[in-house]
Amino acid sequence: MGVNIDYRVNRKQKKDKLMKKDFIKYQAQTTPHPLGLEVERAQGTYIYTTDGKKHLDFVAGVSACSLGHCHPKVVQAIKEQAEKYLHVMVYGEYAQEPAVALTKLLAQHFPKPLEKTYLTNSGTEAIEGAIKLARRYTGRAEIIAARKAYHGNTMGSLSLMDFEERQKPFRPLLGGISFINFNEKEDLRKITKNTAAVVLESIQGGAGFIFPEHNYLEAVKQRCEEVGALLILDEIQPGFGRTGKLFGFQNFNVVPDIVALGKGMGGGMPIGAFAASSKIMDSLSDRPKMGHITTFGGNPVIAASALATLREITTSGLMTESLEKEKLFRKLLVHPLISEVRGKGLMLAIIASSEEIANKLILKCKEKGLILFWLLFEQKAVRITPPLTISNAEIKEGCGIIIDVLNDIIKQEKAVD
Repeated sequence: MGVNIDYRVNRKQKKDKLMKKDFIKYQAQTTPHPLGLEVERAQGTYIYTTDGKKHLDFVAGVSACSLGHCHPKVVQAIKEQAEKYLHVMVYGEYAQEPAVALTKLLAQHFPKPLEKTYLTNSGTEAIEGAIKLARRYTGRAEIIAARKAYHGNTMGSLSLMDFEERQKPFRPLLGGISFINFNEKEDLRKITKNTAAVVLESIQGGAGFIFPEHNYLEAVKQRCEEVGALLILDEIQPGFGRTGKLFGFQNFNVVPDIVALGKGMGGGMPIGAFAASSKIMDSLSDRPKMGHITTFGGNPVIAASALATLREITTSGLMTESLEKEKLFRKLLVHPLISEVRGKGLMLAIIASSEEIANKLILKCKEKGLILFWLLFEQKAVRITPPLTISNAEIKEGCGIIIDVLNDIIKQEKAVD
C-alpha cells in the first residue's frame, strides 16, 4: 500500500512540474517572469496550489472575484444555466433570460438617466464600445483622457493611456486623443465643442488609487454639459461594492453619461458592459445597424454568474462591511516602511517607502502564503483588493504576514549595514 501511495505522489509531482514547464512553453506570457503559482483549486479567500500549500488572496484576481473564489450562489447559477443552454446567437438578436434579468437589475440600481446596458466580454471592450458610442452620438471625433490612466490594452483603450513606454511599440494608435491631468481643473478648458467625450476613471487605479478631489468630477461633468460633450466614467476597478457604494462614482455626487463596467461584475467570470440613457444608447443600433457587435457578449452562463453576483452584493451587507474592513486594514497596516495606505473600502494600496520595498514585500509575502500584487504606474504601491467576503480574521492573518515581512526587511537591512 505504501508503495502505491508513494507512486501516486511521485506521479503527481512529475505532473505538476510538467504543468509549469508547459505553462512557460505553450501559453503566451505577459511578462518575462510570471509569478507562476500552479493552481489546484480556489475557495473563498484562499487559492490552493499543487504543492499542497494554501495562499490567502488579498488581490481577488485583480478585483475580479468580488465574492471570493467559487462562491456557492455563483457556482449554482452557472450550473443551472449550463444545463439549460449555452451560446445560441450573436449578441442582441435573441432574448435570453439571464442577460435580460441582469440588465434590468442594473437599471434598477443605476441613477437616472442610466438605464440601458450593452453587455461585452471584458472591461476593455466596454471602453471600446463607449468610445464608439460617444463618437456616434455626438458626431464629434475628439476624445479626452487623463494622464496616467488605465482603461485596458486593446488598441482604442491603449490609445487613452498617456504612457509612451507602453504605447510606442504599438503605434500608430487611435487618432483624435488629447490628455488632461487628473484633478487639475485648469485643464478643463481643453474640453471644447470639438470634444465627443471625456474618459476618466472615477478612481485612478494604475496611477496609485488616486481619488478625485475638490469636486473634480462634478466640475468635469459641468464643463462637458457646457460644450455638449459626454462624460464616460470607467468603473471597471471601483465598481460592484468595492468602495462601499455599488459604483465608485456614487461617492462623488456625479452621474456619467456613459459608464464602463467589468472585473468584479462577473463573480470571477469574464464580462464587461457599458451603460447609458436609452436616447444615447439607441444611436448605436442604427445608421449603421449593428454599430457595435459581439458574438459572445451577454453569454447566458456568464450573465447568470453576474446576475447572482449583483444580487448577492445588493442584498447583503457586503458594501457597508467593506468600509468597516477598511478601518481594520488601516489599524493594522502601520509600519515605518509604509508611507500611507490609499483608497477606500476594499480598494486599497499600501504605498511603501520605496519601489524596492514594495517589490520585496510582494515577493516575500508570496513565499509566506499571502498574495499581493503591483499597480501599473505607481511603483511604490502594493495592491490590496481582497474579496468583499473576506473575514476580519483573514484580514488580521494577512496583515500580520505583511508586518512580519516588513520587520524582516528592516532586520536584513540592519544586518547588511
